[in-house]
Amino acid sequence: MIRFLTTISLVLALAACGGGGRDISGARAPARPLDPVLSSKEAKQLFGAKSDASTQKAQPFGGYAKGCLAGGVQLAETGPTWQAMRLSRNRNWGHPDLIDYVQDLSRKAAQQPGWNGLYLGDFSQPRGGPMLTGHRSHQIGLDADIWLRPADNLSLSAKARENISSISMRRAAGAYTNDKWTKQHHEIVKAAASDPRVARIFIFPGAKVQMCKDEKGDKSWLRKVRPWWGHHYHFHVRLSCPKGAAGCVDQAAPPPGDGCKEAEGWVDRILNPPPPDPNAKPSPPRRELTLGDLPRACADVLAAN
Repeated sequence: MIRFLTTISLVLALAACGGGGRDISGARAPARPLDPVLSSKEAKQLFGAKSDASTQKAQPFGGYAKGCLAGGVQLAETGPTWQAMRLSRNRNWGHPDLIDYVQDLSRKAAQQPGWNGLYLGDFSQPRGGPMLTGHRSHQIGLDADIWLRPADNLSLSAKARENISSISMRRAAGAYTNDKWTKQHHEIVKAAASDPRVARIFIFPGAKVQMCKDEKGDKSWLRKVRPWWGHHYHFHVRLSCPKGAAGCVDQAAPPPGDGCKEAEGWVDRILNPPPPDPNAKPSPPRRELTLGDLPRACADVLAAN
């Protein structure tokens, strides 16, 4: 492993010394082919080996599930209204917009009875990119997992943050919320979705349906709340690409409307699953992303100081 990392470091240094491609500032320079050896390496091994951010202007490159992050910012482990969890993962990094957003949301959460703020799960690695384990997205510093466990103690030790678990809010495989779901959860998700920086929020189908039933006012914010498998211990916030981030690729906007009928369809399929298709072919195994699969700028992000 030491020999592998040393080799990669030398290749990255050579790549950084050469000219070519489009640099971080967006300026055009002479074309430079990506080193074929480096290009073929698994991106998760390269990005997972980086323990700190690059000293570049903060910019996301690529899409949420195929990209990287230049100039990432680390969220403080503890703040007035938040604590970052699972510190050993070193995934409390993001674009400055994401760091500002979660701090804003934590202050709103702290106004809810029984909540002193938020417990914050995975954001991104220091330079984004594919992770060694877990998420397919969270690659460009614009995704954050927010625990659904009320943050009633903001003095947890690093060891406690490794061992404590969030709390599941689902019942009947996600068709319904359980008795742990409260009005406070509703209000926090509403505040999260109402921020104009947000593109989407993912949460289990039963929670979306419950919020559709309970919301008595304007339901337009529910358009951004999308049902998705899992996401019953946390909800996942995804921000839109920052203004002026030319190398960032936004996800298509959610369909028009509040999406409540769509969520009911998810619940119906959980409770009444369709019979399996006897002619269905198994999905081929997913190939691991290589550095060559990512935007060209991601090699520069890896090579930067």
